Amino acid sequence: MPTQPSKTIETFSNPKPGRDYEISFECPEFTCLCPRTGQPDFATIRIRYVPDTLCVELKSLKLYLWSYRNEGAFHEAVTNEILDDLVVACHPRFMQVVGDFFVRGGIHTVVTATHGERSEKSLSSPIS
Repeated sequence: MPTQPSKTIETFSNPKPGRDYEISFECPEFTCLCPRTGQPDFATIRIRYVPDTLCVELKSLKLYLWSYRNEGAFHEAVTNEILDDLVVACHPRFMQVVGDFFVRGGIHTVVTATHGERSEKSLSSPIS
């Protein structure tokens, strides 16, 4: 049976819940559809977080991001929705999602959504 897109984000227990540490993902093949034209929008999604008791399982994240491929969404909405869904799934101490969308109509768009407060002790500089 082939793998299918899914809105389910799976997690696993944080192996070091007593320590603040950063996990970063870069997803350079994100695609959704422009809600006005129906044309594809391409982006790199960058996710950075400090886990609490749960960590995001990577295959489920891949399938979750794939689920947007045929959905129409404004850049601002999809970036915030990804953050909201990840926060519900893993309840991180801090999380940042950056949607870095390819140029469309001569405009390059970068949307940054954040949950929680960033601890200077636990995180490096912002995602660029």
